[in-house]
Amino acid sequence: MLTIGRLADYAGVTVKAIRHYHERGLLTEPGRDSSGYRRYTAEHAVRLIKIRTLARAGVPLARVKDLLDADPETLTAAIAEIDHDLEDRIAQLRRTRDQLAQLRGGDRLFVSPEVADLLDDLRDLGVSERAIQAERDGWILMRTASPEDAALWLTEKRELMTDPEFRALYLDHDAAYDWPPDDPRLPGLADRTRSWLAAHPSRFGTRPVRNPAIARLAARSQPGASSPAWERLARLMTGQAGVKG
Repeated sequence: MLTIGRLADYAGVTVKAIRHYHERGLLTEPGRDSSGYRRYTAEHAVRLIKIRTLARAGVPLARVKDLLDADPETLTAAIAEIDHDLEDRIAQLRRTRDQLAQLRGGDRLFVSPEVADLLDDLRDLGVSERAIQAERDGWILMRTASPEDAALWLTEKRELMTDPEFRALYLDHDAAYDWPPDDPRLPGLADRTRSWLAAHPSRFGTRPVRNPAIARLAARSQPGASSPAWERLARLMTGQAGVKG
């Protein structure tokens, strides 16, 4: 005969849980002995372990009672169903664990593997984290609103990054973000950029953007999408000289 404490230890539950199962009608409550203690039998232990197992599998207590009293065929079918649900939950937990690990590892939780690879390449190239975040956020906005344009953007950017001259321009434009608007290097950078664009007309404008409004939104709706130096650089590239306030 077992006391409630020993029964709880044996079944791996708390005394409070046993009393709750008594209240719910899942486990019969034995009478008290001459000393005033309730004494539990092996039958109580077996039933309690069944209750514990089903409850930990996520089965509501109301259904646990039905399953404890079910015929073998019904119980077998229910266990198969519960096992299938557990497999789904385990798979979801594994995905969640992978995502938690990705929180420590950069951008892979937020973007596709292909975009994450591109961002890693930019980081290896020496691109600033500000620019990498802008690339990431622009892709997220575009991918959400216009998947076709997001795929186009990725293909185009991958092709451009194979060009050493473009990579150099990319790094210089990135650095120029923090320059003062009257920096003497800006006119030279504008000239180099115009020259590259003139030498590579086929790299731009040949692939139609399916949703130009979304593309513009992705480019402009991010914090830090421009700076005084970049604004002057844009004017220089269109032939508007001088520093404007």
